[in-house]
Amino acid sequence: MPDLEKKIESVLFFRNEPITASELHKLLGASQLEIKDVLKNLQEFYKERGIVIVTDGENYSFGTHPDNSGLIEEIQKEEFSRELGRAGLETLAIILYRGPVSRREIDHIRGVNCGYILRALMIRGLIERTDIEGERSYSYKPTLKLLEHLGTPRREELPDYETAFKKMEEFIKSGEPEEKND
Repeated sequence: MPDLEKKIESVLFFRNEPITASELHKLLGASQLEIKDVLKNLQEFYKERGIVIVTDGENYSFGTHPDNSGLIEEIQKEEFSRELGRAGLETLAIILYRGPVSRREIDHIRGVNCGYILRALMIRGLIERTDIEGERSYSYKPTLKLLEHLGTPRREELPDYETAFKKMEEFIKSGEPEEKND
C-alpha cells in the first residue's frame, strides 16, 4: 500500500484538479476499495499538515489547510496585483480563441502543464471551468467579465479571430497521428 499511496499522491499533485476514485482505479489498476482506503489514510496523514486532501465524497484533490486561509488570502492579493506574465497571456489567448478547450489541449498547444496558470486565471475571474459532457474532465472558456474588459461583446469579434482559430486548428492537427486508409 505504501507504493499505492505514493502513486495517488503523485496523481493528485500532477493533476492539480479533482479526480474521482474510479478514475484513480482505472489509472492505477488497484481496486476501488483499496483506492478509497488509501485516500482515507492520506486524508488522516495530511489532516495536520499545510496541505489537505479535499473531497466532496466523489472527487479528491489537494488543497491548503483551512488554518492557513489568511496566509493564502494574502498571497492571492499579491498575485492579483501582479501582471499575468507571458505564460498567463498565452494561456488566456488559447482559451479566448479556441475555447471551450480542455486542459489537455491547452497543455498540448503550450507544451507545458498549465494547471497553475488555469487556476490563477479562474481566481481572477477571467476564465471559467465547465464539465465536458459524457467525460470526467473540464473545459475552459472566457468569462463575460473578460470579454467586457476587452470591450467586445463576442469573442468572434476579437482581432484576427478567424486566422488565429485556423492556425490553432492546423497546429493541433499537425500533432495528431495520421489516419491509415486501408
